[in-house]
Parts: sequence; C-alpha cells; structure tokens
Amino acid sequence: MQLTAPATHRTGVRDTDGMAVASFILGLLGLLVLNVFLGPIAIVLASVALWRGTARRGRAFLGLGLGVADLLVLVAFMQADSTVSWSF
Repeated sequence: MQLTAPATHRTGVRDTDGMAVASFILGLLGLLVLNVFLGPIAIVLASVALWRGTARRGRAFLGLGLGVADLLVLVAFMQADSTVSWSF
C-alpha cells in the first residue's frame, strides 16, 4: 500500500530549484549571522543544485558566491580581532 505519489521528473526539478533559492537565502543571511555554519551550507546546496541542473542557475551561482563571501568575511574579522569568532 503506497501512501504517497511516486516522484516525478518535475519533483526533482522543483527540489533543485528550491536548493538554489535556499543557498542564496542562507548565503545572504550568513553575511550577517552564523557565517561559519551558513556559508558552507550555502556552498553545498548551490553545488548540488548546479550539479543536478537547476533552472535557477543564476540564483545558485549567487548562493555559491555568497557562501564563499561568508567565509571570507569570517576570516577577515578573525584576523582583525585575533579570535576564533567575531562580534561588534
């Protein structure tokens, strides 16, 4: 007895589009808070979305760039404060 409908090709495309959007949002949020966690997650989600062939390639590339920027911001603030984390 099957309770859910089988996955279709459209479901897979929608999932990869969602990953691209999620990577963009997490990368953007990572510039403000928790960049040590959100940056790598944004990079992974964007990479998987691009690898699976998302229709939202621009959003995935933005998520990838923002994820990298999150880590660069973290490194810059760590160098400035000489600590493992940063605060205002």
